Amino acid sequence: QVQLVESGGGLVQAGGSLRLSCAASGRTFSSYHMGWFRQAPGKEREFVARISWSGGSTYYADSVKGRFTISRDNAKNTVYLQMNSLKPEDTAVYYCAARFQGSSLYDYWGQGTQVTVSS
Repeated sequence: QVQLVESGGGLVQAGGSLRLSCAASGRTFSSYHMGWFRQAPGKEREFVARISWSGGSTYYADSVKGRFTISRDNAKNTVYLQMNSLKPEDTAVYYCAARFQGSSLYDYWGQGTQVTVSS
C-alpha cells in the first residue's frame, strides 16, 4: 500500500504561482512512477503531468507545458508540481497518483488539494 497526501493548494491571482507537494508513505516510493491529475467542476478528471521513478523522464499535457514543472525527491518520498503563470482555467482539485513500474494504471491516489485561480 502507498498513502499519498497532497498539500500546497490555495487561492491565487491569475499570473501567480503555487507549488503542490505530494508526500508518500508505505512501500518504496522510488518504485513508482508518479503523476498529477486535476478535475474541474462539472468536468472529467484529466492528466496534467507525470514523472518516471528516477525522475529522468517527464511528460506534460499540452495545456500546462511550459508553465508547470513536475519533480520528485526520492529521499523525501515527495513529488512536486510547480505551477507558474496560472490561469483561471487551471482551477481544479489536483490529485497525485502512483503507478508501479510495469503497471499501466495508477494504483494509488491522494485525496486532492483545491487550486483556485482568480481573474
